[in-house]
Parts: sequence; structure tokens; C-alpha cells
Amino acid sequence: LSKPEEPMPIAVSKWKMSASLEAKLDMRSLTLRNLRERARFRIQEGIARAFREYLHGEGFTEIHSPKIGAKGAEGGANVFKLDYFHRPAVLAQSPQFYKQMMVGVFDRVMEVGPVFRAEKHNTKRHLNEYTGLDFEMGYIDDFTDIMAMETGFLQHMVEILKKEYSTELEILKVKLPEVEKIPAVTFTEAKRLASEKYGTQIKNDLEPEEEHLIGRYFKEEYGADFVFVTHYPSKKRPFYAMDDPTDPKVTLSFDLLFRGLEVTTGGQRIHSYTELMEKIEKRGMDTEGMEQYLSTFKHGMPPHGGLGIGLERMTMQLLEEENVREVSLFPRDMSRLVP
Repeated sequence: LSKPEEPMPIAVSKWKMSASLEAKLDMRSLTLRNLRERARFRIQEGIARAFREYLHGEGFTEIHSPKIGAKGAEGGANVFKLDYFHRPAVLAQSPQFYKQMMVGVFDRVMEVGPVFRAEKHNTKRHLNEYTGLDFEMGYIDDFTDIMAMETGFLQHMVEILKKEYSTELEILKVKLPEVEKIPAVTFTEAKRLASEKYGTQIKNDLEPEEEHLIGRYFKEEYGADFVFVTHYPSKKRPFYAMDDPTDPKVTLSFDLLFRGLEVTTGGQRIHSYTELMEKIEKRGMDTEGMEQYLSTFKHGMPPHGGLGIGLERMTMQLLEEENVREVSLFPRDMSRLVP
């Protein structure tokens, strides 16, 4: 062992360190030596491990897509731009395009990797770099197959945490969520139920407060920690989301709320080249940088869909933390680039 050169600036041996979140983050490599602080990240490992294990068992191939690209997958301006040998490039908002292309190769693919969002927010639930748990699966009957796959993962996650992370669960007094059956409700119906019970008017999109009320409703009425909210409005979803044939104003997509916070977005994708191009044209989008992605669909693709889970958000809700930075090893937000 090397000898300390100076006294420890914070009492990491204490059960609870009396320091602000900012102070803990400034001295992250030291404060993570604290028993309780590091327990969070052991549990986070369990979540990612369960994701990989369960999907491997379901025939998924793990891929590693590039994080530097020509164009963002989601559209919009929330991308980090960089100079790539005198050419414009962006950091990947998600592995979406690559996941879909690889469905045409492996049928079922997954990825655990960094996701970059250049959104100018400074909230307790957002980071500018986070870890995405992503999968995409082909030959689906409809988007409920994706929801069923996520339900299976969550059940596996709870089992692994119970069996192999009991010490950390006990240290942090974690109450594992109910995952035996996860209710599903349409976006419109969820808004109606919550507004009727709590007397609030819910707008076209779900704001954090509305997500909280829907989560509260399903906890009170069904004892559910998770709820799938389905059929989001088409204008709130990316161009590749498949519209409902019976009502094109909504999509065959969903969010998963966990204790009143969105932790997953997913759904069925358009797999027809013609339909993809029609939707892009209808939205007045530029296809520059998407040529390889679009050309894949010219050569036939199976019905497919997938989802993305925010690892830090999932950990935050599981541990019932107030701030997502508590469960990010070295968080990146608008004001933090070090350590």
C-alpha cells in the first residue's frame, strides 16, 4: 500500500457522509470508497448484467455501434456537433439507425453504451451523457412483443438482485419493485384516469408532474410500480415510429413509467422503404447523412421494433434517489466536465 500524502478531505469511513452532492461529485474518486456510495454502483452493475444475460438467453446478439456519426438519429437540434477532420459530425443521440440496420443481419440485437444529448436542461432527472440499454428485435407480431421482452428482463433483473446483490440491497434498504404483471394503458386513457382522479388538466405531452400522477394512480389502484403508457401521439415520436393503421394520429409505441418517471421509450418501427420516405417527406426532413440507413430498407426488412432504457434513471428509481447524478459515476451535465 502507498502511504497517504495528506489527510483525507472527507470522512469516507462514516456510514453517511455529511457532504453536499456537489462536494461528493468534486471528490468522486474518494467519496465512492464509502460503503453506501459504492453500493449504488454494484446494484447498477446488476441491472446492466441482468439486461445482457436475459437478452443473450433470448437469442440477441450484442453489437457495438459507432458514437461519431454524420447525423442524429432522432432529428432535431439536440446533438453535440464536432469537427471530424474538417467535416461536420455529431455524437450519437442513440444507436437507433444501427440497431435497425442490424435487425436485417442478426434478427435480434442489443447494445449497452453511451448516449449523448445536447439538451440545455439542468434538472434532477437529466444528464447530457448517460448509458443506454438498447435492443431491437425482428419478426414481431406487434409492439406488445417488445413490451413482453422488457417485462421478462425486469423480472430477471429483480431475481438477480435478490440472489446476488442482497448485501447492497440491505445496505441501502432497497424495496424491490413489483414486476409479476405490468399494466398497460393508452396515452389518452392514462391522461383521462389521472385527470379525473386528481383534478388536473393533462396536456398533449406528458410533463414530469403528469408522469408522476399516472404512476401514483397505478400504484394506488393496482399496486403497480411500473406501467406501460402506449399509443403516443405521432407528432411526439420520431419519423421511424410506425403509425397505428386504425388511427394515424397515434403510434404503435410506448413509454415505461417506473414509480412515476419515464425510464424507457420503445415501439414498432416502419419497415417499408416507401412508408419511411413518405413520412420523411411529410415532415419536411432532410435525408442527408441517412443514406445508408434508408438504403437498407430498399432490400427488405422484417417487421421490427425495440426500445431504449436509461440505466441511470432506472437505478435512480430503483434506489428511490432524488437526483440522477447520485447514480452516475462521473456525471456530465451543463456545468460539469470533471472529474
